[in-house]
Amino acid sequence: MENTLQKVLQEYGFNPANSTLSKTGTGLINHTFLLSANEKKYIVQEINVAVFTSPELIDENIAAIGSYLKKNFPAYIFTMPVQSISGKTQIEVDNHFFRLFDYVPGSTTYTVVHEPGIAFEAAKQFGRFTKLLKGFPANSLQETIPDFHNLSLRQCQYEQALQTASAERLEIAKELIAEIAGFKWITESYKKNIQHQAFKKRVTHHDTKISNVLFDKNHKGICVIDLDTIMPGYFLSDVGDMMRTYLSPAGEEERDFDKIEVRDDYFYAIADGYLSEMQEELSDAEIGAFYFSGQLMIYMQALRFLADFLNGDIYYSVKDALHNFYRAANQLQLLKLYSGKIELYEKKIQLLLTKKHIAG
Repeated sequence: MENTLQKVLQEYGFNPANSTLSKTGTGLINHTFLLSANEKKYIVQEINVAVFTSPELIDENIAAIGSYLKKNFPAYIFTMPVQSISGKTQIEVDNHFFRLFDYVPGSTTYTVVHEPGIAFEAAKQFGRFTKLLKGFPANSLQETIPDFHNLSLRQCQYEQALQTASAERLEIAKELIAEIAGFKWITESYKKNIQHQAFKKRVTHHDTKISNVLFDKNHKGICVIDLDTIMPGYFLSDVGDMMRTYLSPAGEEERDFDKIEVRDDYFYAIADGYLSEMQEELSDAEIGAFYFSGQLMIYMQALRFLADFLNGDIYYSVKDALHNFYRAANQLQLLKLYSGKIELYEKKIQLLLTKKHIAG
């Protein structure tokens, strides 16, 4: 890989001898590096073509959205890929695909949501991004990962894995399989929601983990980044994945389940931040499913981890034979804790909406 990265630098006109690359980011899919060269910083990213099988579609989406934002909201910071010497915004080197981005001066990212204010700012940025693009024809975007957050498909894939899994893995996971079956109703609720005419497809980020937001030195949000999964989608995806990844101080890799908790003030911060931008855009039916979005995305991720375990760990990178099993069990524990908060959180949403209505 080192030789490949040196070739990448040369494609962009950098001298490898005068450049330094360091691994950065926590994503499970793409590999990201911080480049220091010519007294400037850049981000180099390798696209995982096993996941993004048509990487040129990413390029098309980013170019279309970038053009729209530049024309209609020129003050918004939108990170566009830098052109190579040959004028390409995406290059292929040794059968690997790469892009280069300018590093936004004065910006930083977080890997952990350590205070409610950070959750608020991130949710506000994701809401703002979708709101700014409300005039953009969402259905013109290419699906870079078809059916990425299609829970109906994920349910089918999980049930297929149950049929083809080894006897050994079925035995290991039997209690987890029994527990997760009690949440299958979430798939049925998802189907009903998206069939409702009040549920609208919008430009959706689809990967709202905290490291995909840039912050300034005062911990205020600047913009969203990592735009590979921008596709038409439902608000449920973006809000739900924030619930999944921000509410607990313990992430999906934690195996000590006593550390998993659902923090009420973080839920309120997510709702407050997102609705500060999107309240007027969402229908009453969509707002009514705000809490459900968390159940949807936590359950979906539990299914995906467990299906991958049953399939023999063919999708997610693993460090040991039980890695995906523990990831699935982690998400199931989070789902159970989150589901126990339904009355409290629905009251919080209504209280928040009332306050915003009075303030407005």
